[in-house]
Parts: sequence; C-alpha cells; structure tokens
Amino acid sequence: MTMERTKATASGTARSRVRLDVPREARISVLPAYDPETFGRLSERVARFLGTGRFLIWMSVLLILWVLWNTSAPDSLRFDSYPFIFMNLALSLQAAYAAPLILLAQNRQDDRDRVNLEQDRRRNERSIADTEYLSREIAALRMNMGEVATRDWIRSELQDMLKELEERRLADAVQPAHRSDEADGTPRP
Repeated sequence: MTMERTKATASGTARSRVRLDVPREARISVLPAYDPETFGRLSERVARFLGTGRFLIWMSVLLILWVLWNTSAPDSLRFDSYPFIFMNLALSLQAAYAAPLILLAQNRQDDRDRVNLEQDRRRNERSIADTEYLSREIAALRMNMGEVATRDWIRSELQDMLKELEERRLADAVQPAHRSDEADGTPRP
C-alpha cells in the first residue's frame, strides 16, 4: 500500500501533505515482535515459581552441591574454585532477571486489583443507591399507611356497627311488644 501525497501550490511553493484517510504503511522494525500479554503471563508464572518453597529447596540443593563439588572434587574436575566467583555471577544474573519479572508481575496484579477495586466501588455505589431508594419507598409507604384502613381498624368499626345493630334490634324488639300491650289495654307485668 503506498501513501498518496497531494501537492498544494497556493503561493507557488510545492508542499506535500499526507492523506489522513489512507492507513500508514507498516513500519519495519529491527526488534523482535512479542505479545505483551503472553510475556506478562510468563513473568507471573516465573514470579509465582520464585516465591515457592520448591524453588528455595532446589536452589539450596544446587548451591550446596556446587560448593561441595568445587571443594571436594579433584582439582581437574573443579570448575569454580573457592571464592566461587562463577557461582556469584550466576546468582547475580538470576537476581537481575528475577527482580524485573517480579516487578512486572506485581504491576499486573496491581492493575487487576485496581480494576477489581473500581468494580467493587461501583457495585457498592449501586447498592447504596438501591438501599436509599428502598428506604425512601418504605418511608412513603409508612406515611401512606396512616391514611389507609387497616384490618384492625375495619374489624373494630365492624364490631361497633354490629353492637349498634344489636342495640337497635333489641330496642325495636322491646318497643313493638310495648305497643301491642298498650293497644290491648291490658297491662303486662
């Protein structure tokens, strides 16, 4: 894909301009391409292994064997004499690679923690908003319940009306008997 350039000759000078609607050509890089996510996962695995007891045991066994071999083996088979300079170099190299890998793994973990914290914060905000909404709704229902007839209030009103009806029925039952006696003219005891 070639990049198109347009010539602008406004005042007699030729000026080239890159078109923005055409994608750039891929740049050739001398560095090897790598996937940062894959490298990050690899660094996390290495950091996880370096933090285990298994690594400490293997490293201790290796160092003990190194020292024993280089102190007790015949001189012709020793590869690192007493100050163990080669062993120090190997340990320094291991530490030089381990430290950045551990830091990279920690940074990735911090990023995950930050995302999780943000999600928790949003979830908590939604929960608080929902709780406040429900609290307002319950308060409104309680206020409106004062205006609504409850079952106990209706029951007491019905009992009062039943008593009034009983009293009227008794009063009406007594009054017609009184009237019929007065109509006969015979007094009743």
